[in-house]
Amino acid sequence: MSNDTPAHRSGLPRRTLLSVAVATAAVGALDWSLPEPARAAAAAGLPFATPGHAVRPKFRWWWPDGLVQPDEIRREIDQIADAGFGGAEIAAVHHSVTDPSVLDTARHGWGSAAWVAGVEAALGQAARRGLTIDLTIGPSWPAAVPGITPDSEAAVKELAYGTATLTAGGVYSGPVPAPVYAAAAGVTRQQLLLVQAARVNTANSSRKETGLDLDSVRDLTGAVTDGTLTWTAPDDGSWVIVSYWVRGCGQTPEGGPHTAPAAYVVDHFSPAGTRAVTDFWESHLLSPTVRRLLKVSGGALFEDSIELETDGLQWTPALPDAFLAHTGRSLLPLLAAVILNHGSQVFAFEAAVTRQIRHDFWETVSVLFNRHHVTALRTWAHSLGLELRSQPYGLQTDAIASAALLDIPEGESLGFKNLDDYRCLAGGRDMAGHTVLSCEAGAYAGGAYNTTWQKFLRTMGGAYAAGVNQTVVHGFSYAELPGVNWPGYAAFTPYKGTVGYGESWGPRHPTWRHAADVSGYLGRVHQVLQTGRPRIDVAVFRQTGYTATGIGASWFTATGIPLGWTHQFLSGPLLDLPAATVRHGRLAPEGPAYKVLFVEGDFFYGSTVTLALSDARALVRLARAGLPVVLLGAWDTVVPPGVPDSGESDELRSVVAELLAQPLVRQIADKSAVPTALADLGVPPDVRYATSSTLLNAHRVADGVDYYYLCNGKHAETVKPPVAAIDHEVTLRRTTAGAVPYLLDPWTGKAQRLARYTADGDTVTARVTLQPAETQILALGRPGLFGDRTGRRPHAVDSEADEVRFTDAGLVVRATAAGTYSTVLSSGRTVRTTVKSVPAPLDLASWQLYVQDWRPGDTAYRTTVVEHELTLDTLLPWSQITELADVSGIGRYRTTVTLDDGWTGDHGARLELGTVTDTCRVTVNGHRLDPVDQIHPVVDLGDLLRRGVNVIEVEVATPLSNRLRVSDPAVYGGTARQAYGLLGPVRLVPYGEARIG
Repeated sequence: MSNDTPAHRSGLPRRTLLSVAVATAAVGALDWSLPEPARAAAAAGLPFATPGHAVRPKFRWWWPDGLVQPDEIRREIDQIADAGFGGAEIAAVHHSVTDPSVLDTARHGWGSAAWVAGVEAALGQAARRGLTIDLTIGPSWPAAVPGITPDSEAAVKELAYGTATLTAGGVYSGPVPAPVYAAAAGVTRQQLLLVQAARVNTANSSRKETGLDLDSVRDLTGAVTDGTLTWTAPDDGSWVIVSYWVRGCGQTPEGGPHTAPAAYVVDHFSPAGTRAVTDFWESHLLSPTVRRLLKVSGGALFEDSIELETDGLQWTPALPDAFLAHTGRSLLPLLAAVILNHGSQVFAFEAAVTRQIRHDFWETVSVLFNRHHVTALRTWAHSLGLELRSQPYGLQTDAIASAALLDIPEGESLGFKNLDDYRCLAGGRDMAGHTVLSCEAGAYAGGAYNTTWQKFLRTMGGAYAAGVNQTVVHGFSYAELPGVNWPGYAAFTPYKGTVGYGESWGPRHPTWRHAADVSGYLGRVHQVLQTGRPRIDVAVFRQTGYTATGIGASWFTATGIPLGWTHQFLSGPLLDLPAATVRHGRLAPEGPAYKVLFVEGDFFYGSTVTLALSDARALVRLARAGLPVVLLGAWDTVVPPGVPDSGESDELRSVVAELLAQPLVRQIADKSAVPTALADLGVPPDVRYATSSTLLNAHRVADGVDYYYLCNGKHAETVKPPVAAIDHEVTLRRTTAGAVPYLLDPWTGKAQRLARYTADGDTVTARVTLQPAETQILALGRPGLFGDRTGRRPHAVDSEADEVRFTDAGLVVRATAAGTYSTVLSSGRTVRTTVKSVPAPLDLASWQLYVQDWRPGDTAYRTTVVEHELTLDTLLPWSQITELADVSGIGRYRTTVTLDDGWTGDHGARLELGTVTDTCRVTVNGHRLDPVDQIHPVVDLGDLLRRGVNVIEVEVATPLSNRLRVSDPAVYGGTARQAYGLLGPVRLVPYGEARIG
């Protein structure tokens, strides 16, 4: 996909804009090495326990425009900071507000003096707390500003069409056909661009598209006089007259009004549209205080997904000239193939030509979007000390190329269909040498006040394996607004009178009590996944760089991932980046270091085997440099994706023939032959599983340490059947000879050297046991990292015991039953170790339950707590306990365990909590344990238990949905009760421990 518009086939690079823009984005943009402080820290092992603010999760912070108070803004910054989050993105969103009198946009609109005062307060308090604040480009989405009208040069445009049909020899006389759909409100002008006639060709027709004969297209614009047209159709069939009208589409940002005067969406393909945004900011938002504070606590300028909702075709006046410059041909005779009616194609020429025209059109749109919008906004954001973070999808443009231009590309858990959508953006990020792929995380339709952190973690587990390494949690609502119900203002609920989108996290939630445990976990995962450089097995070449489509890669998505393979997607412009070099058989060796390039037909155009001539030449260059390439399909029939120049098709086939002749290139006819081709090329994955598995992985390398993030997840949340528990061996490649494995616990921040594994050359094999959605982080590095003091002591390679561990006392075995266990050490010696008597497991069914029942207080922002005390002989969800059926809040479960005199220091125990909804913490004998894995709540009590009476307490916090069912039945009364509390079964499982002699 081109990102520049030189004359077609001029010999100039077709993707100059992308390569130049990426290379000049910042000094050292392609230096993947760690910053000096991070490099020093990594030398001693990743600073894993206490991740800094920069890698901690952020919130999408929803304000009711500028109707905010600076004191409350500062208070909410403190709440976010105290809960362990790293910052917030301020967004003007109020879909829940249906009464226009509540928000006076003239006084409190987005961009008003009140808004600016709120931003100043947020930036100032964030600076005091060490947080960063991101700012959305406009109110809600898409990008829009007040001060323009639908007719303005800077406003978003559409190409509308009118039509009339004539029989053979028929005469048309009258006004030029008006558009088939009326202009939007506020649009007062439209300009006639062109009038054409074309013969109907039913052979080119489909159920939705009227077929036309391209050779018959004729320009009738010159026959128009004072808005009228007279024309006689030839007598050789039916004809269609098509008129094309350029006009504003009048789109306003979602959920408005937000401003006075009204804001209108800008043209995303022209300098005028971007200039309208920057001019408004410079004139109205960037007070001296805001400018100064942006340098201190400013993070990124953010733009949401590109949701341009025009009835016709997205348009900008410069498109015909840009198309001519990009392709060397006129767009106007081809327009019928691209016009739209409410998103549907209207006309078509012969199928192959239509495909080529549409490809060239959207490629040109990508050029304009990336040049005039993405690159221009990024340059301006940098002038303010900000980065540009954006969701660069929503149109038929090359989002992969856009991701390479952005400082921080972003995806979304709600809009993305599966993990391959993230892998598209990750390919652009990594080839450009950037670090962060963000995610708008945890939005669920109908999820307001019933979303659990456990659901959030299940959603994000797989996304991290696909390249995400920063979350912007959806979201945190400003507390107050007149007329709202308890527990306060929420941006998206009620939504059209019922339960709305996402969550409004914060102190209004009982689970906020435990939010620091979740933010600590997320921060540690981000820390690992932003460290060093990514390592990806396969680059999948995509001729059309769309994302948010759910379309994956042949073999790799369905079969390769379950075997351990990793992949990302690249589009043509990325092959022109400075990183697109090969060394030692790796593409982008200082970045993702892909081992093989996989190319197949274009899924977006019927899997047609297409390849741009410039891309074919790039592939030859890479193959000659030593990069293995696998091509799936009939590449002897390859055609250009766009309308070819004279002789271009023959030249393309000649270049592809040259590619196929390279010694490291394999052509296969069926996707089932992919593993054979990879084996023949000598390309293994970095991670291998002993069996096909639902285990997902991500690999990064920093200073000789390999970091592997593992998640027992699935490619898409809608995939059935559900993921099951796994327990199998995993083989990991190590960069450093002699590296040993460490287990990094992202919940507790603790690092522990694994004591049981096998090593063979450049690989380490360990057993991985994970419940559905559970995660694990393994690091392979030299002995002595992370405070390890085991040195080069022998480790176990096999054992009959349940577990082998390194401790200060040396190597020990653990077992839940008494006996003598054989352990084979890496030195070759076999040792037998005896574990003495171990108490039997205990089922903990009887508990005292103390409940803080959260209810509406005397205002919509205050909560009243009513206390309950119950004795439970068996664990039940609150919804099945009459007194608690509609209760939300915090429950403290307390039980006692009496251990007899046989309990010794050689004994420990694990506490298995079973099912808990939602978050929990555990205290034993007054000692609060480290944060609990909220997906698999099993905690090691170590030596905390003692002879005699022991007190175990489990604190559980719930969502608010069950209370809202009865406190606000008009909105939430139709929701089902959720099963809250400690559901169990809860078991105390003792173990014995003995040192290996």
